Amino acid sequence: MREKLREILHALHLQGMIEALDKELDRAEEEATPGGELLYRLALEEQRVRQEKSLTNRLKQAKMPWDWTLESFPFPQQPGVNQTQIKTLAGLDFVRRAENLVFIGPPGTGKSGLACSLLRQACFNGYRCRFYDAQALLDELYASLADRSTPQLLKRLSNYDALLIDEIGYLTLRPEQVNAFFKLMELRYARKATILTTNLDYPEWYDLFKRKPLVDALLDRLRHHCITVRVNGPSLRVPEQEPDQQTHEISSDPPEH
Repeated sequence: MREKLREILHALHLQGMIEALDKELDRAEEEATPGGELLYRLALEEQRVRQEKSLTNRLKQAKMPWDWTLESFPFPQQPGVNQTQIKTLAGLDFVRRAENLVFIGPPGTGKSGLACSLLRQACFNGYRCRFYDAQALLDELYASLADRSTPQLLKRLSNYDALLIDEIGYLTLRPEQVNAFFKLMELRYARKATILTTNLDYPEWYDLFKRKPLVDALLDRLRHHCITVRVNGPSLRVPEQEPDQQTHEISSDPPEH
């Protein structure tokens, strides 16, 4: 009977039940477990296996280059980060509200680590996420012009629940890339959460993108539903400084509605 049951479960692709079958049947025989309880325990195992597989797939699709988590981030070494604020952001209300999250600060201060940690948290909570290096994203958008696949690419990118665009800084930009990037941000506006990291404050974006009307429109949409986190602490890429050498500033713009 067990083999017949295993064959049926295999045909139905119920891998979690298959893996737990012998253990739960043996336990049921020893404890005289009611049939309903046995079925419930097998269903729980199936649910657990599917959830783990789904999480593995989401993490794989997110393509995060680092394994940063909120537990591994060195908060004691970075006084320029408000740990309470970051832990609040980890509740992911900004994702549910389709708000943008922008980390601004000098290189090496942990912006990317914090952003990746929050993106990973979103994956754990069932959201479809994607990490992109800013230059790689812009290059992919430019390459899509050659085979006219830009609309399909923009549609795919606009549907991620949380999209992290890392290192918006001194990029090499063509006008076509700028247009495609602005179109992407327009498609995601008030629909999906976008996380950006940058070493440029908002006024410096005009020098980067070179087109004032478009930058005006971009910043208007970006900052309308936005949380800005400024990280002005020491670089995490150099040896720790003495306490009297450290200077920091913690500030964030409240969501603008």
